[in-house]
Amino acid sequence: MHVELVKSFRFEAAHLLPNVPEGHKCRRLHGHSYVVDLAVQGEVEEKSGWLVDFAEISSVGKPVFDVLDHFYLNDIAGLENPTAEVIARWIWDRLKPKLPILESITIRETCTSACVYRGK
Repeated sequence: MHVELVKSFRFEAAHLLPNVPEGHKCRRLHGHSYVVDLAVQGEVEEKSGWLVDFAEISSVGKPVFDVLDHFYLNDIAGLENPTAEVIARWIWDRLKPKLPILESITIRETCTSACVYRGK
């Protein structure tokens, strides 16, 4: 049986987007309550009845999200221009080696705006 599991993480952070035009609201310092969904896919192991323990996804994800939570994202190496797209790729680059079944990352800055990254 092939399944997709999704584990959600939350973090709070401030940022600004230095490359948008002067006067754009995102060029001013502001913050978001980010929600990030990590989706993994694969075959369910017959004996255990699961693809992976959600706790394993949490143990891989937590250290990455701890680096972001309650920080100014622009000060983090690789996030000098912290758009949702750049943040998604930054997270992917840190998680994929430790979580090879990672299929996608969805990052929400607001309840109506999201970016989905599939590592390409």
